Amino acid sequence: MSDHNNATIQVADGTEMRAYSAFPSSTGPVPGIILLQEAFGVNHHIRSVADRLAQAGYAVVAPELYHRTAAPGFEVAYSDFGSALPHYNALNPTDLASDLQAAHAWLQSQALVIGDKIGSIGFCVGGRVSFLANAVLPLAAAVSYYGGGTHLLKDRAKDLHAPHLFFWGGLDAHISKANIAEVTDAVEAAGKPFINTLISYADHGFHCDERSSYHPEAAAEAWGLTLAFFKEKLGA
Repeated sequence: MSDHNNATIQVADGTEMRAYSAFPSSTGPVPGIILLQEAFGVNHHIRSVADRLAQAGYAVVAPELYHRTAAPGFEVAYSDFGSALPHYNALNPTDLASDLQAAHAWLQSQALVIGDKIGSIGFCVGGRVSFLANAVLPLAAAVSYYGGGTHLLKDRAKDLHAPHLFFWGGLDAHISKANIAEVTDAVEAAGKPFINTLISYADHGFHCDERSSYHPEAAAEAWGLTLAFFKEKLGA
């Protein structure tokens, strides 16, 4: 069982950010997780991931990263990336860092949450943002699923606070092997701990059962490792 609702979080730049939150039924202290959306908004799939993580024992917050340019609750169909593009293009590391700090502070303010046991996980663009989160927040664990554009943030590898778990699809035409190598080489050169998992038979978006690229086996395998990683680093 888990409880979920929408929260409104104040960001340091004066903006308001809606977020979906999900809490375990546990009454004792629990670790927290910041869940970072795909390009399509905090949609049904992202909310379902939040609920799954809550059922696994984590307090989860999924902030709406498009809050500066889109109305609260904005989401678009997986077939309609064009409608998300202006909001996607408006994202930048400075604003995202403010959003991440606000989401992190919100989790820490929840009575149930263990303040120094917070992780992040993101999918698609959220995978890139999860990498940024690990650089700007004192996280205990971070996970990125097929985070396109992460190589553009490779200079932040030296700032990573926590072990980072990467998932990539070998069939993903959006993210080249060279881009993946740029990311992992930078993390390795910075001497930061990481796990790098390339699933040769998976495509971009393989974790999402609402996308045509969904791969049930790869999704189950990656999710199993994700839960093991979070349990080890965060201790739910």
